[in-house]
Amino acid sequence: MRANTWAGRNKVEVRDVPDPKILNSRDAIVRITSTAICGSDLHLVDGYVPTMQDGDVLGHEFMGEVVEVGPGVGPDKLRVGDRVVVPFPIACGACAACAAELYSCCENSNPNAGIAEKMFGHPVAGIFGYSHLTGGFAGGQAQYARVPFADVGPLKIESDLTDEQVLFLSDILPTGYMGAEMCDIQPSDVVAVWGAGPVGQFAMDSARLLGAAQVIAIDKEPYRLEMAERAGHTPVNFDEVDVRSRLLELTGGRGPDKCIDAVGLEATHGSAHVAAYDRIKQAVRSETERPHTLRQAILSCRSGGVVSVIGVYGGLLDKFPAGAWMNRSLTLRTGQCHVQRYMKPLLERIERGEIDPTRIITHTLPLDEAERGFEIFKNKQENCEKVVLKP
Repeated sequence: MRANTWAGRNKVEVRDVPDPKILNSRDAIVRITSTAICGSDLHLVDGYVPTMQDGDVLGHEFMGEVVEVGPGVGPDKLRVGDRVVVPFPIACGACAACAAELYSCCENSNPNAGIAEKMFGHPVAGIFGYSHLTGGFAGGQAQYARVPFADVGPLKIESDLTDEQVLFLSDILPTGYMGAEMCDIQPSDVVAVWGAGPVGQFAMDSARLLGAAQVIAIDKEPYRLEMAERAGHTPVNFDEVDVRSRLLELTGGRGPDKCIDAVGLEATHGSAHVAAYDRIKQAVRSETERPHTLRQAILSCRSGGVVSVIGVYGGLLDKFPAGAWMNRSLTLRTGQCHVQRYMKPLLERIERGEIDPTRIITHTLPLDEAERGFEIFKNKQENCEKVVLKP
């Protein structure tokens, strides 16, 4: 089959790779009809997530048709021919974390748990196409994928909704929604979202859906800010204004009630010397993150507010403003999304027309053009917001 693979730092390559096979009784094989390039894929390509190997199949946002199921998957759960969206965390459904619906912390799905423990203190769940740190599972930017614990993860789509309407239930829509949900939004709240990429856009939409009085979009790319503004959010360009000062102006001097970091470890900063500081430290591996957004969110949030972190971080960072966090009674909430918890409720919201995931799609390409898709997405060419790939 054809698949998009990691070919070294700053390089991907579509190659012929072996077709996946059933390895365990609870596996399924899915013929992929739609997949996507995620911003967190760029962390792999840019070399900031360790344990990638040449030939690893990328991609953790995918859906398609079930073509084979293992003997341990009951017909009440999944059948050949079912149309499914596959969540990016692989979860067993039986451990203490899964029982608490903390699916991205599953204790049984990562065969390389020992590596994760060294990095994070405790193991994390297996993730499709996201390094050997999270299990080394082949990803979904391919024609077929093996789905472990198929009786727990995939969501059956039994309506006539298009792939484009439901594909992002695999990751970025639940991730954005969880980011807003962790804020405990009240009707009077002003919510600031750093990052107007796909996850940020969905965090903004979700914050409004959950009742925020105003949602502020912070980015530097005009086309992303225009997209957010068309959706009814207030744009702030950090290349043009000092973000903290502008947020104080917009909130009567108090700061946003809730702040969402939808950027993560490769953030940029409007001040050249501040940006250079962390870029150099990251380049020489003195730190693994560029935490401009996290610092700014903590320093900008009103006292007693909530900072929600859904942007991906992978290791260690410098100059974390612990004093501001502790002394101003801020609550910091974070986590890889527990996607399985949110898939059905968000599907129902899509069916009711409460949220339109298709609004962020700017490019649809065949799988064989994945390399071009990564190039335009990473370099923000052609006003690229989200790339969907068709195997």
